[in-house]
Amino acid sequence: MLRSLYSGISGLNAHQRMIDVTGNNIANVNTTGYKSSQVQFQDALSQMMGAAGSPQNGQGGTNAAQVGLGVRVAGITANFSQGSAQTTGKSGDMMIQGDGFFITRSGNEQLYTRAGSFFFDANGTLTTTTGEPVQGWTAENGVVNAAGKPGDIRMPLGATIAPEPTTTVTLKGNLSTDPIPDANKPDNGGDNYSTTIPVKVFDAQGATHTVTAKFERGVVDNAGDPPTSAWKVTMLGEPNADGSENPIGDPVDIEFENGKPKLGGVIDETTGRAKIGDYDVDLSDVTSYSGLSDARVFDTDGQTAGALTSLSYTVSDTGEIIGVYSNGLKQTLGQVAMATFKNVAGLEKVGNSMFRTSVNSGYAQVGQPGSAGMGQVISGALEMSNVDLAQEFTNLVVAQRGFQANSKIITTSDEILQELVNLKR
Repeated sequence: MLRSLYSGISGLNAHQRMIDVTGNNIANVNTTGYKSSQVQFQDALSQMMGAAGSPQNGQGGTNAAQVGLGVRVAGITANFSQGSAQTTGKSGDMMIQGDGFFITRSGNEQLYTRAGSFFFDANGTLTTTTGEPVQGWTAENGVVNAAGKPGDIRMPLGATIAPEPTTTVTLKGNLSTDPIPDANKPDNGGDNYSTTIPVKVFDAQGATHTVTAKFERGVVDNAGDPPTSAWKVTMLGEPNADGSENPIGDPVDIEFENGKPKLGGVIDETTGRAKIGDYDVDLSDVTSYSGLSDARVFDTDGQTAGALTSLSYTVSDTGEIIGVYSNGLKQTLGQVAMATFKNVAGLEKVGNSMFRTSVNSGYAQVGQPGSAGMGQVISGALEMSNVDLAQEFTNLVVAQRGFQANSKIITTSDEILQELVNLKR
């Protein structure tokens, strides 16, 4: 039989594989996290018709004469280039910007995917749309131990946060050094001045109270070198039954130099805080200049008790899942894990936009998103397929023409065989 007949058959098979792969790429043009594949051809064995000869006895050398025996598929490789982003606005949707895969569990096997459409099921477990639990680390008291082995991520619905009392109060703004007459004391020369700042605080049971930071101005020397001013600061609790002031602890005297609080003494040089009553009051950003007095509370610590009663959460670019408690406090609940491979092309597709390791992919290198070699997580978005429709339709035309050309080889070979058969007539 003619060799060309079998070469044509091999060409038909190879181009049929190319059409199959191209058709699958086009079918998955809108599949989340899909990675397109390409077919590579290579020639099959060649039959030796004449061996090569070396130059000798004044004669030149001769080259080998070989006849090819067709084509075969050398490999079908996946293209792991980044797909485009599709914004969804859904908290459970996560997209990897860069290298890496999300890790899921199917039974006792770990699978890997770029499709980040996740949600919390009825048990509070983060899962894929097909039910595989997403792997990562569940936080304890807001702390993630990424050094441990990844496992199922669970949202602790109903978990509570204990109340914490207020210990630190941060103030900002200015305490005026301008003479401001006191109508109650007209003979004081206009230097007497005091201002109060209400501060919302929490006690050990999480109940809220209002205390008052009272600033009373002492001696002011605006003409000095450097200019100075002195203030007495008192923390006041709720007024006594008779309406009198209720100091919390002893007052302290604060000195300002060049409009800045003088460190040392009652103000710690490192933290800029002064112990006033039961509270550490941060005065590092308070000034004492001429002008308007606008000292105010910038921040306080402490909190009421809170419970995680809803699935309201956000996801950071490092894959941390941050829950919102009923008291408004945000705390880390867990973190998704990410994996990279030495040879991503060695991964095997197993359906559902999942991959599994093979002997040629290498072991999974597991880490936190955003760490070395790992991509970052974009919340509220999904990675679309990286199929290039223009390229795929071009490949489809090329495969079709290749198939037609190889079918023509078979037709021509058949005509030649027919001529041979007709020689007998």
